[in-house]
Amino acid sequence: MEPMDIVGKTKEDASLPKATMTKIIKEMLPPDVRVARDTQDLLIECCVEFINLISSESNEICNREEKRTIAPEHVLKALQVLGFGEYIEEVYAAYEQHKLETVDTVRAGKCSNGAEMTEEEALAEQQRMFAEARARMNGGLTGPPKQQDAEAEQTLNS
Repeated sequence: MEPMDIVGKTKEDASLPKATMTKIIKEMLPPDVRVARDTQDLLIECCVEFINLISSESNEICNREEKRTIAPEHVLKALQVLGFGEYIEEVYAAYEQHKLETVDTVRAGKCSNGAEMTEEEALAEQQRMFAEARARMNGGLTGPPKQQDAEAEQTLNS
């Protein structure tokens, strides 16, 4: 019998997008460092387990407060309880940035009269967001653009 850690799903059903996770892993490492596929899989599994751990603790905190919806404050408290207090400031900053971007997206959507982004605009926005995430993870320092970034810029300039 398989463990049911997530309501209605087995552990094997819970996963993260492999291509996205692989890209994040590669972006966080120097260009000359290679990561074996089984190591990538292990890192992805660790991320899934971390999310399960934080979600479970957040849910317990939410239940103790007799709330029915897990709020960002519950997640921050879970990080503290589980010994990840040193990340709270950075997580809170990312949350605040997300709120700002979400508000901007909603406003942009209302003002655009339903027009969608072109593929080039979406690619440029994606690259901008990746660069911001890289800068946050590197403490504000951005490294040289990756090969894919250069290819994306060439596509946009064509």
